Parts: sequence; C-alpha cells; structure tokens
Amino acid sequence: MRECDIPQEYIKKGRALAWLSYFGLLLIIPAIVQRNNPYTVFHVKQGMALLIVNVIFIFICFEANLPVIFCQTVSVVLLIINIIGIVNAIMGKVKPLPIVGFIGELLNF
Repeated sequence: MRECDIPQEYIKKGRALAWLSYFGLLLIIPAIVQRNNPYTVFHVKQGMALLIVNVIFIFICFEANLPVIFCQTVSVVLLIINIIGIVNAIMGKVKPLPIVGFIGELLNF
C-alpha cells in the first residue's frame, strides 16, 4: 500500500493511535478502535509483523543457545526498526518497515 492510496483524512485521524501498533500487544488498541481506518490497519499489520519476528527471534535465541553478542546485536536492530515504525506512524507515512515490512503486507485481516 502506498501513501497516495490512503486519503489524507484517514492519515490525520489514524496518526493519533497508529503509533501504538509498535508497542507489542498494545497494537490491539488501534486494531479495535480504528479498525476501519486503512492507515491504522497498515501500521497494525507492520507492528504485528515486527511482534511476530521478535517472538520467533527470542524463542530461537533461548532454545538454540546462540551467542549473547549475536542476540544483542539483532535485538538492537529490531529496536531500531521499531523506532522507525513509530516515527513513520507519527509522521503520517505509509512505508513498510525495513527487513520485516514485507511480512506485514502478507497479513490479511
């Protein structure tokens, strides 16, 4: 989905809650409150993709006994991606997250 596909009125209304999509399970709030807003739904999907990747990564780190430095490095990268998502949501951008954003575009709800 591109920014030009979403009318500005939806972006203006969605910015108030879309940023919550990047705070783990708090994504439920914008998903319920603004479920008919395509801007908010876009960011909920991106936040859901990031949450899925985080959970899988944490599970793999603990179960596979990966080196701590590797797990910390990937965690920092995921944190930076999370911050990018928050900034995009606040600034009114419809832009997939780097690395994990394609997963959000695959989600269909």
